[in-house]
Amino acid sequence: MFPYQKTINRLTIIIIVLSVVAVLGAFFFPYAGQSYSFETLRGEEVSIYGSGLYRYETVSFYSQAIAQDIVTLILGVPLLIVSMLMAAKGSMRGRVLLTGTLAYFLYTYASYSFLSAFNEFYLIYVALFSMSLFAVTLSFMSIKPDELAEHIKETYPRKGLAIFCLSVGGVIALMWLGRILPAIFQDTAPVGLEAAATLVIQSLDLGLIVPLGILAGVLLLRKQNWGYLLGSVFLFKGTTLVIAVFVMALNMQRMGVSTSMVETGIFAVITGLAILFTAKVIRSIE
Repeated sequence: MFPYQKTINRLTIIIIVLSVVAVLGAFFFPYAGQSYSFETLRGEEVSIYGSGLYRYETVSFYSQAIAQDIVTLILGVPLLIVSMLMAAKGSMRGRVLLTGTLAYFLYTYASYSFLSAFNEFYLIYVALFSMSLFAVTLSFMSIKPDELAEHIKETYPRKGLAIFCLSVGGVIALMWLGRILPAIFQDTAPVGLEAAATLVIQSLDLGLIVPLGILAGVLLLRKQNWGYLLGSVFLFKGTTLVIAVFVMALNMQRMGVSTSMVETGIFAVITGLAILFTAKVIRSIE
């Protein structure tokens, strides 16, 4: 059994239960209302959804949140259960997969805690954010990079994964900076700000995801053992997240929300590559 296994299992079980409650609450919250217009701090008009748990969110945010809830329930929760059981049996593959999946929940509920409008489930979001943070930390501490390297087969796609991590980090950085820099120089609201006061997702991506991807890619190219751990976790976390982003884009289009076809296409390609690399990496960890 890995170090901290019992504590990680307890935290993971609570995360599973609370995330299911949060998702089901989003679908079945008993509040019927109508959408209405709202003037933002910058004097722009946005449409507020007006119904259910996300009644104070914009229609755009609602379409994204409900899509992410679906991915969390259908993909995230089952992955947590399977990887937790694998790790409990002493599987290194299960431990790495669990760490990456917990990182997805950390990112998801950090964004919900900081970005979503205050609602009845606020404390649930904060609890999920907190427990995911400590579970990820303990899970990282339980894996020794040198020990993980001993479980890596020759089929591990080291160079390909390194290029993937660097490319994803670079694409995300360029995509967000392409929105942020013009807004800074022109003193306008960046695309996607809507009713929020600042760019929470972009802060998380530029502050955490982009540096992690670049660091993992560099370490993998240098054949350092930490690269196997960071690269695998970045991949597993990123795969679930890009699937969620792609589903968000499709749902936004379904609900008539304006989206960038270029960004949707980019995330479709990243999603396909992430799934392929995930399959290879999982098979390459004994």
